[in-house]
Amino acid sequence: MGKLKSGQSVNIPIYDFKNHRRCSESFRKVNVSDVIILEGILVFHDQRVRDLMDMKIFVDTDADIRLARRIRRDTVERGRDVLSVLEQYGRFVKPAFDDFILPSKKYADVIIPRGGDNHVAIDLIAQHIRTKLGQHDLCKLYPNVCVVQTTFQIRGMHTLIRDREITTPDFVFYSDRLIRLVVEHGLGNLPFTEKQVVTPTGSVYSGVDFCKKLCGVSIVRSGESMENALRACCKGIKIGKILIHRVGDDGQQVECSLHLIYNKLPSDIAERHVLLMDPVLGTGNSANQAIQLLRSTGVPEDHIMFLNLISAPEGIHCVCKRFPGVKIVTSEIDAGLNEEYRVVPGLGEYGDRYFGTD
Repeated sequence: MGKLKSGQSVNIPIYDFKNHRRCSESFRKVNVSDVIILEGILVFHDQRVRDLMDMKIFVDTDADIRLARRIRRDTVERGRDVLSVLEQYGRFVKPAFDDFILPSKKYADVIIPRGGDNHVAIDLIAQHIRTKLGQHDLCKLYPNVCVVQTTFQIRGMHTLIRDREITTPDFVFYSDRLIRLVVEHGLGNLPFTEKQVVTPTGSVYSGVDFCKKLCGVSIVRSGESMENALRACCKGIKIGKILIHRVGDDGQQVECSLHLIYNKLPSDIAERHVLLMDPVLGTGNSANQAIQLLRSTGVPEDHIMFLNLISAPEGIHCVCKRFPGVKIVTSEIDAGLNEEYRVVPGLGEYGDRYFGTD
């Protein structure tokens, strides 16, 4: 399993069920795949094996069905008679199940009753696997990184704003659409409370109440482009500002080249969830300095959410390693940084393009 997960093919020994032993010279080659299914009745017994699994499923089936299947399999496929199957089941199989297999059920993430006939459970598991396969590798490495689920609309808007020939009004229009999606996605990750209201028909509707203690903080000046979308989603929200002057960026996780010039934050920011806004996450150095400033004012790390349009993997590593409790919400993760520490394929100088000063 370790080799398969690291990208290496393996040879699996073949077991001879008639002679109850491994075939000494026969192997089956298993190649690397996006999904590896490890099946076995004692598969949860060894913690080292359990630790290699991303999802653990226990298929729970009625004892009578298990016995009926065993009789049919062993007599038809393995050439045994019914009496020998029943004797083996009573002496070894059933006691071993009770002593070793059933207790391992507690390690399962998902328990499927009725086995393969439970189509609802199987569909849910399949959907979960599809979702995981669709995630960027960094989302698997850092669970606090969220990428807005891509659609042709989102890809189309990215195509437009990345085009160097686009006009400033069109760049602003499609950037605003993308920013609104990122802000909405970020708000959806905030805590909520259950709430009931009475509708105009006199019926009771059970819903949720938004997080009340909330504020935005933009990293000047590009981050200011995201303020209108936040105000459109959260009526009357308080918004603070942080201005960081960058004297070159060597791409390293040092902040000697960054100078905090100005900040104006809500006086009660330590009691609020903070949406930190900057359209581009490049090296992560500016973001880290802004997050450190918020932390110094008393904002808990897990109350900070960093919203941006595009992120470089280097920036994600930089922020997540230093502030693992901060959630990052972005619409796309780009390939990386070039030799000038600019995000590629990137958006160029976002602030100049958005405010028409390029």
